[in-house]
Amino acid sequence: MTASPSPRPSKVGNPVLTLTGITKRFGTLVANDHVSLQLERGEVLALLGENGAGKSTLVSILFGHYTADAGEIKVFGQPLPPGDPRAALAAGIGMVHQHFTLADNLSVLDNVMMGSEPLWLPLTRQRGAREKLMAVAQQFGLTVDPGALVGSLSVGERQRVEILKALYRGARILILDEPTAVLTPQESEALFAVLAQMVAQGLSIIFISHKLGEVLRVSHRVAVLRGGKLVAAANARDTTQAQLAQWMVGHAVAPPQRHPATRVGAAVCVLEQVSTAPGRERLDGVSLTLHSGEMVAIAGVSGNGQVALAELLSGTRHAVAGRVTFLGQPLPKHPSDWVALGVARIPEDRHAVGVVGDLPVWENAASERLRSPAFSRWGWVKRGAARAYAQRVIDQFDVRGGGPLVAARALSGGNMQKLILGRALLHPAHHPDQPDTTTPKLIIAHQPTWGLDIGAVAYVQEQLIAARDAGAAVLVISDDLDEVLTLGDRVAVMHAGHLTEARPVGDWSRETIGLAMAGVTTRQTAQA
Repeated sequence: MTASPSPRPSKVGNPVLTLTGITKRFGTLVANDHVSLQLERGEVLALLGENGAGKSTLVSILFGHYTADAGEIKVFGQPLPPGDPRAALAAGIGMVHQHFTLADNLSVLDNVMMGSEPLWLPLTRQRGAREKLMAVAQQFGLTVDPGALVGSLSVGERQRVEILKALYRGARILILDEPTAVLTPQESEALFAVLAQMVAQGLSIIFISHKLGEVLRVSHRVAVLRGGKLVAAANARDTTQAQLAQWMVGHAVAPPQRHPATRVGAAVCVLEQVSTAPGRERLDGVSLTLHSGEMVAIAGVSGNGQVALAELLSGTRHAVAGRVTFLGQPLPKHPSDWVALGVARIPEDRHAVGVVGDLPVWENAASERLRSPAFSRWGWVKRGAARAYAQRVIDQFDVRGGGPLVAARALSGGNMQKLILGRALLHPAHHPDQPDTTTPKLIIAHQPTWGLDIGAVAYVQEQLIAARDAGAAVLVISDDLDEVLTLGDRVAVMHAGHLTEARPVGDWSRETIGLAMAGVTTRQTAQA
């Protein structure tokens, strides 16, 4: 069943939330510049913007994590004390973060109660809390087992627990940050149905997402921030994805045009019945062949073995069974040798793994090849060569936010990802008179556009397509089905450490990929 937003609130003009002239500065940076917004009862307001546009700052002010330098917030007509998360909760504001904040070793009921009541309540009080939780769950159609351990739940079920935590505490205004980022299509459909039921009962929702199709589907109004300012506000039914994208980035954005691989070559990397050591994520008998000039996309809910696959093909995890070969030869054990052979990686977590935030851009650009002749001689780092290379990465991959000497943590998420992309694709020349080349033989791109705005997404995807067309074998691992279906020449689905056969993208539909993500992997269901 297709869920859709409830009709537009009839009593417009009596807002449940009013932000007036919100301004926030961090030194010389103006993160929010006199932003004014209203949210009506029973309304879904989508809050959009590029990375660094000011969305997170605005929401943090609303939730009391930051204090505005100027402006006022009213909730149900009453001023909201600034910088006080408890006051925000007491006023009826709840937030469901993109990264869940749940304790896996505790029950659903314990997680819901945590922070609002002591877990050592007498049995009679616990019974009352359980009854209250079940009443809230029934009211909003959120099926849940209060006694289940959170660690045993699916991603969609964990999200329900996060929503129930907010509703249990009396939230009447709910902020959802990228709520479908880690859900299967079926779980997303279930969430949309729940949101429609919530707004029908008078709850108000701020919906933050980079998925513009979902935004137009579930929201009544959209508000767009750019450079800290509110640049557009419109009824969702009166706009389009193209218009939203233009408001977000300031110019028209053409999404990458899918075109099939035309020069598929020999096998570059082959996995044969590969397993890794048991753990929270592992591979179990995985087989996959990656060819030059072809892009293979791996879909799946996070936590089903994608990290193990990416680390295996980056040299940071080893197989305990099976065989991995690169250009017909077993891969060496040290990751630096993989880099020297032409294996490039774009890691999932750009902050924790992709860069060292306190180091300057030039050191991060050269970090994976510091021992190569391009950047070292007799054990000494050739700083001039490394800085010149970093400048070429900045120029060719449009890395904005400062030059080679700026600390990497000062870059926005999109520019940090461009730095990592440039480092992976732009192989440094060994001598000043040699041109830099973009010739990796194998590219492992794990969540390459995760959390990026639409402009940065288009740029990164275009670069991956260009690398494929130049002859690289590209493996894209992504939670985003739109990305999987846009980039993949062949598609496979990972579930519980197992990988389906990689088949042509035309053999799959969103529905059959979703079923495979949930563990239904028969060939019949994979051929829509």
